[in-house]
Amino acid sequence: MRYFIGIDSSTTATKALLLAETGEVVSVASSTYDYDTPKPLWSEQQPELWWTGTVASIRQLLAETAVPPQSIHAIGLTGQMHGLVLLDAAGQVLRPALLWNDQRTGAECDEMRAVIGKQRLIDITGNDALTGFTAPKILWVKNNEPEIYGRIAHILLPKDYVRYKLTGELATDKAGAAGTQLFDVRQRNWSAEVVEKLGIDPAWLPKTFEGTAVTGHLTPAAAAATGLPAGIPVMAGGGDQAANAVGTGAVVDGVVALSLGTSGVVFASSDVPVVEPDGRLHAFCHAAPGKWHLMGVMLSAAGSLRWYRDALAPGVDFGDLLIPAANVPAGSEGLLFLPYLTGERTPHPDPLARGGFIGLTVRHGQPHLTRAVLEGVAFGLRDSLELMRGAGLASITQVRASGGGLRSPLWRQILADVLQAEIVTVNTTEGAAYGAAVLALVGAGVFNSVEAACAELVKVTGKTEPGEDTAVYNQLYPLYQGLYPALKPTFAGLSG
Repeated sequence: MRYFIGIDSSTTATKALLLAETGEVVSVASSTYDYDTPKPLWSEQQPELWWTGTVASIRQLLAETAVPPQSIHAIGLTGQMHGLVLLDAAGQVLRPALLWNDQRTGAECDEMRAVIGKQRLIDITGNDALTGFTAPKILWVKNNEPEIYGRIAHILLPKDYVRYKLTGELATDKAGAAGTQLFDVRQRNWSAEVVEKLGIDPAWLPKTFEGTAVTGHLTPAAAAATGLPAGIPVMAGGGDQAANAVGTGAVVDGVVALSLGTSGVVFASSDVPVVEPDGRLHAFCHAAPGKWHLMGVMLSAAGSLRWYRDALAPGVDFGDLLIPAANVPAGSEGLLFLPYLTGERTPHPDPLARGGFIGLTVRHGQPHLTRAVLEGVAFGLRDSLELMRGAGLASITQVRASGGGLRSPLWRQILADVLQAEIVTVNTTEGAAYGAAVLALVGAGVFNSVEAACAELVKVTGKTEPGEDTAVYNQLYPLYQGLYPALKPTFAGLSG
């Protein structure tokens, strides 16, 4: 039996997953760590944390299983996207990495739009300038830490620092590279135009590879650190959302991955590059070779329900909270909820957006408010689907859902009705780490494509079809859409 490891270097932990060639998850190990916020809106992390987490998690896998290290045939990598890792000519880290959730680069985003042009930037990279992306972080270092900027020799993403420590190679995957905003999303390579106009030395950028390609082999030093044999191939892998889509089988047209955690992510695969004209969706390359994807992000999905429970029903179990809401008619008898509790990203990239209940009357009790929260989050997720359909992905038929929010049958049914799509759950629950291991498995030749691997390994375990309440939600959705434009001046005033 051959085995494969998927490594996921996230913001708070590094996970290592051991996968048998049959698709069975043998074991999962995780090592946690923190990140720093030295100033408001700043978010930084020491890259060495990802490496020590990788070593500890791999060693834990080997200690907890009877799988001999010689049976491990390849490693796939995934992790947090957009982070900026800077190395000098000797390969030493120059400063803590600026993470995806760092918000210090507003001025640099404006600089990018001024230098390149907003529409041109969207046309090339698939995205408007956003504070979380890598490119404005580079400009921030240039503008604020010129002594560090002058010593840059290499720019990497977080998971690619782990790759460097494993293999000694400077490389990245095309899905992760697309998230830097230095990438021509259609050409699947670095954009000479963007790089030149931002004054970035192209020699700093690593080579890019498709997700299943071999990028290097385990060095003797890395083998000694991890307990694995030297020479094991390390595949390119993919950014966390793209790898998660592989892990749930969202690698073909018409199948969408929906993650309903604290935030909500809607991810649609495409066989051709598709860009939302106004940049309201993220358009990136997929970790599956030769594919692309569109992605919408709402910041408070299941997080809205948690806030509501903690604020208005503290101590109540989520299951008990939702039971009475099932008896409330669709539409919560004229009550709508805006889920912008932490601002919003898709379709309104507005940090000043705020949440609220609209339509409250003395008729409404706690069950109405609970159901309105579930419906409001579903409407927010529909915003992303509607943008995808408008951009050309008209064949969306199935939503493969994951995350804690999907445990609720009521919420699954509301999502099916609001999104007008079949909601399914699948047998794979380890997300990005599983996807990274599948990419390694395909790269090693166990399957001839990512699509073939997913068809064999990822199985549907449950389905929820749209029901009779679809018509009610179709009437309410335009009212929901009208709330943000009407309230935007109020949000700005409240934040002033």
